[in-house]
Amino acid sequence: MIVYGIKTCGTVQKALAALSAAGKAPVLRDVRKTPLTPEEIAEFVAAFGDKLINRSSTTWRGLSETERAAPIEALLRAHPTLMKRPVIRGNGLTLGWDAAAQKAHS
Repeated sequence: MIVYGIKTCGTVQKALAALSAAGKAPVLRDVRKTPLTPEEIAEFVAAFGDKLINRSSTTWRGLSETERAAPIEALLRAHPTLMKRPVIRGNGLTLGWDAAAQKAHS
């Protein structure tokens, strides 16, 4: 099970703790240290569309209107922390750590 995110994200930390407590042995893939590959970006965009971009993040607020208009793939290559977190690869792909994601990985 791979958890894509950043180690300082509170939501990622909660997901990792819950998954570990459930005996899942999650592995954190810090997208700052190991950026997503073009194939992973394409897969995530296909699965989640524009929901993949965290439009409430500090990074997003710092972008110009021109930068915000770029394709999702270009945004994630340039700014990996724009990805909504976590993306979890386990029983399929899930985005975030809401009740549906928790149920999918229980």
